Amino acid sequence: MKDSERMGFRGSRRESPGPVTDGIRPTPESGPLIYPGMEDAGIGSVIDEDPDYSGGFDPDGSDEGGFSGGAGHRADPDDIYGGPDGGEPYDDPDDEADGPDGDEERDRRRLRRINGPYRFIALAFIILFIMLMANLIRFNIYEKDAILNNPNNRRQNAQAERVVRGPIVSSDGVVLARTEVYGDGTEERVYPGYNVFAHVVGYTSRGKTGLESIANYQLLTAHNNIIDQIINDFRNKKNPGDTVVTTIDASLQQRCYEALGDRRGAVVAIDPRTGAVRAMVSKPDFDPNSIADIWDEMISDPSNSQLLNRATQGLYPPGSTFKIVTSLSYLRAYNAFDSFRYNCTGEFTVDDSTVHCYNNTAHGEETFSEAFAHSCNTAFSEIGLMLGTSKLSDTAKELMFGEKMPSELYSSRTRWQLNSSSDDIELVQTAFGQGKTLTTPYHMALIAAAIANRGVVMTPYLIERVENSGGSVISRTSSSRYRRIMSESEAARLTQLMETAVTDGTASLLSDYGISAAGKTGSAEYYRENGSMGTHSWFVGFTNPGNPDLVIAVLAEDGGAGSSTAVPIAAEILDGFIYD
Repeated sequence: MKDSERMGFRGSRRESPGPVTDGIRPTPESGPLIYPGMEDAGIGSVIDEDPDYSGGFDPDGSDEGGFSGGAGHRADPDDIYGGPDGGEPYDDPDDEADGPDGDEERDRRRLRRINGPYRFIALAFIILFIMLMANLIRFNIYEKDAILNNPNNRRQNAQAERVVRGPIVSSDGVVLARTEVYGDGTEERVYPGYNVFAHVVGYTSRGKTGLESIANYQLLTAHNNIIDQIINDFRNKKNPGDTVVTTIDASLQQRCYEALGDRRGAVVAIDPRTGAVRAMVSKPDFDPNSIADIWDEMISDPSNSQLLNRATQGLYPPGSTFKIVTSLSYLRAYNAFDSFRYNCTGEFTVDDSTVHCYNNTAHGEETFSEAFAHSCNTAFSEIGLMLGTSKLSDTAKELMFGEKMPSELYSSRTRWQLNSSSDDIELVQTAFGQGKTLTTPYHMALIAAAIANRGVVMTPYLIERVENSGGSVISRTSSSRYRRIMSESEAARLTQLMETAVTDGTASLLSDYGISAAGKTGSAEYYRENGSMGTHSWFVGFTNPGNPDLVIAVLAEDGGAGSSTAVPIAAEILDGFIYD
């Protein structure tokens, strides 16, 4: 029997071999190329063409050193016997099982090896996408308004070419700023309130300040009817900007402005329950309608500092209003005021320095409440020494001394310098509001607001809501808690002290007006530029203890004793506020 028949192949009779090319001879019947020594393999075998293959083929079907052939069988590299000595297969770790299950397992492992890099790349893209979305969410929640509303944002300049700057309105409906559009298309920003709202509303020429700055984006955004917007765009006509409704009470602002009169200083009024700023006056002031014309004159006279908002930026020694802080520190150290007794002789000596009560008044035997009501400097000098630097400093820092204020408008940081290296005279001076401490009327108003609101400072805000030109509400500010700076019981004890100061102490003029209030006066000495001694006049307090609706801080520069200047200003403001 022929070899081909013995192997089980059945093929057509082959003709004489044709030409040989590179050791390989084509056969017209079989089609595929036949390697030397494999001529009788027969038709039907499919041979993997491996250029590196140098072995032979055993026509007898033996498996030594080559492929095991057969009709319809495709040689698989996994079936190759290898090794330098032949006869033993390579030990493939993937070959854990024979048969179909083993083949499937090997296929799965190959797929895992092939797909591994792709899975890594996909995971990296997923992580990048999550990070991008997290950043986008953070931007929209925390940073969008600040960035979009930044006056340096060029996008706002582009908005001004398409939108007429919207009006600013008080909480009681008075227009504080509007844009006049004339027949030739020119625009003019108009401030009907003139000087009264100068610092809080601000201006738009020579930069932007006040509400004009913090609400710039809203004022240059249009939310009027979309059809009207399309028609206006088609006609190349600007759309009307949104209306910013502020928390400012125009009638209260007017009353504060008139009560301060021609004195330099500031008045701040806040609703302690919400944090809404109801009034903010600073003098000297200016007319924002003519800011461009008077600019050079104002900046050439630094002594006036007309552009300075004294309510939030003016730094002054707090005087006896700081005794609120010292009282809280004493309460925390001794848990009560009842055991304190002091005999005031009108002066107190420490380290060869002598402290005097105002006008050298000797108050005699005093309880803590009486020392607070009389604003006794010598008693609080003794209290300062009892507390020490550390306790007093800790309390002051908890009441935000030395840190940035929560404010939409720029606010100066209170200066606090008492530390472990301070001597006793600096300690006692600080305890009754002198020393090196400097603060703003706005900060003292926030401390009074916390006492009125059971120890919690609400986040102050100036924008009540934003409306479109048709009056529909676009957004509204919700009141939010900023921080608790004292416990509810501490706030209640301080309220009692401040009520006594109004009924039986230095702020008793308010009681004469029939005003229910709690407060503290202050007389803060300072050196004038010529070296002489001057006194700033202070009052901080709130109406209706137990159910407060307004906190007020008054600072009259060089106004003398708090009881003689600041309290009458507060009485004039609160009398009108309560009975209007």
